[in-house]
Amino acid sequence: MPPVLQKRADFLAAARARRQGMPGFLLQARRRDDDGPARIGFTCSKKIGNAVARNRAKRRLREVARLGLGDLGQAGWDYVLVGRPEATIARPFADLQGDFARAMAKIHA
Repeated sequence: MPPVLQKRADFLAAARARRQGMPGFLLQARRRDDDGPARIGFTCSKKIGNAVARNRAKRRLREVARLGLGDLGQAGWDYVLVGRPEATIARPFADLQGDFARAMAKIHA
């Protein structure tokens, strides 16, 4: 698993950069000014549901990132996966993985 974003400023900077909406989530990405490893963050608002639903959505997003970021991520980038109400939890996992691959391809195109 790549390093995880923890500071609010990093999340806000990613929110101001590139975005790619997918059916299962929203991907925000920004190029940093260094060549450090790719970092990733996860967020789910209360629109997703109660704490149990938000944690389930974040677990699914973490697993998608763990499986796909090694091949698709680029050094010096920050990525934030934002969960979508109902879609992140209900969407089949294989479809989430496909969404992630397509979103990364579009961000880096």
